[in-house]
Amino acid sequence: MDYSYYPGCSLHSTGVAYDDSMRATFAALDANLVDLDDWNCCGATAYMSVKETVACSVSARNLALAEQAGLDLVAPCSACWCVLNKTLKFMHELPELRQNVEDALQEAGLTCNFETAVRHPLEVLITDFGAEGLAARQKRSLNGLRVACYYGCQIVRPALATEDDAEIPMALDELLAGLGATPVPYPPKARCCGGMLVATFEDVAAKLCDELVDWARVENADCIVTTCPLCHANLELLQEKAASGNGAERAPLPIAYFTQLIGLALGCTPEQVGLDHNFVPLTHEFPAFTEAPSHAG
Repeated sequence: MDYSYYPGCSLHSTGVAYDDSMRATFAALDANLVDLDDWNCCGATAYMSVKETVACSVSARNLALAEQAGLDLVAPCSACWCVLNKTLKFMHELPELRQNVEDALQEAGLTCNFETAVRHPLEVLITDFGAEGLAARQKRSLNGLRVACYYGCQIVRPALATEDDAEIPMALDELLAGLGATPVPYPPKARCCGGMLVATFEDVAAKLCDELVDWARVENADCIVTTCPLCHANLELLQEKAASGNGAERAPLPIAYFTQLIGLALGCTPEQVGLDHNFVPLTHEFPAFTEAPSHAG
């Protein structure tokens, strides 16, 4: 299977481990991620509340490029996924805004019908491969790993990336359970990590992240599994700062991208899925199977 791939700004910088694990995981599934040629920043979520037409035009340029490629567009960053889908929605519901955006695209020699599907990789793995399909290719065990599955807020509202419950999503839990991990009860799985408040009100973001980490500790989770580069960065860096600020009374909890764990299960090496980029090491052993796992269909 081929997909257009929109890494966005984060996966080329702070979220490089997400990018590594995306490419390794999809390669292990014989799926081809075709980098969107000459992509630009999606505009990020805040820009739409400042300059809506310009923000939508910036986002629409990526949609026009994806339409030329003729493939579904996979956007791993939750904010990018949200912004691109919001632009699609606006283009179909707000004709005056659409006309302004189309005029802007024409200035760049582009046109767009706004029909390309923008998909989050979690939904792609569930829909196009499924838990059984992943398990059939499994080469390494996730048994014994207790995971707190953290979806964040942007892939569950205002729209859902997967067919799931917006308040208590379970798609990621079920996917990792199918590979042998043990998802722990995690009530705040769809709460905000603080997002970009880290740049303006860091104490607020730190408090939100502390609460998310504390919930995971209560359930004896070995790590928190994320679907978003900003969530990953906040959870890693803010808890590490909190630990150093109070005398490092407790070790920081590892934070992993869901694609890192799935990639490991599919036989990718820790280096291939970017574990060496994580600030808080995930030290759990992931032994390779000596024979096909019993649940591998």
